[in-house]
Amino acid sequence: MEKFFNVGKIVNTHGIRGEVRVISRTDFPEERYKIGNTLYLFMPGSKDPEELVVKSHRTHKNFNLLTFEGHDNVNQVERMKGGILKVPETQRGELEEGEFYFQDIIGCTMVTTEGEELGKVIEILSPGANDVWVVKGSKGKEILIPYIGDIVKKVDLKEKMILIEPMEGLLS
Repeated sequence: MEKFFNVGKIVNTHGIRGEVRVISRTDFPEERYKIGNTLYLFMPGSKDPEELVVKSHRTHKNFNLLTFEGHDNVNQVERMKGGILKVPETQRGELEEGEFYFQDIIGCTMVTTEGEELGKVIEILSPGANDVWVVKGSKGKEILIPYIGDIVKKVDLKEKMILIEPMEGLLS
């Protein structure tokens, strides 16, 4: 079965001409929502995704506004509210050195340079200048690890392992 990745959620309609409001979950909106690109709509409770071809894309406030081919009025898109837009794994682009997809990092085991296993990455926060990786420790405690070169020494996606050198006070 093909693997899909979340790029946005349809939260509402916009106007009467079939436009939908999307809260984007992608770092590449200009690529994902490009006219002619195919997105897959996953609705809660439905097994099979619906294939949608992007007809138009624009931004308005904090939303991406999209229309799809064959969906020209609000009545045709009203049912899409709450749906998740996804792309197949085959559409994932290549990243630069030191860049990772969130879904590749989540689930990795984090180990210190001293060999202490801290736990697994369960979430990634993007509060500002750098990402923060949330690690669920063996005792259930969450540890926040900033993704900066001074701390994260190696990311091995094949082995699902991240090697860190904690700064003083980071783990206390």
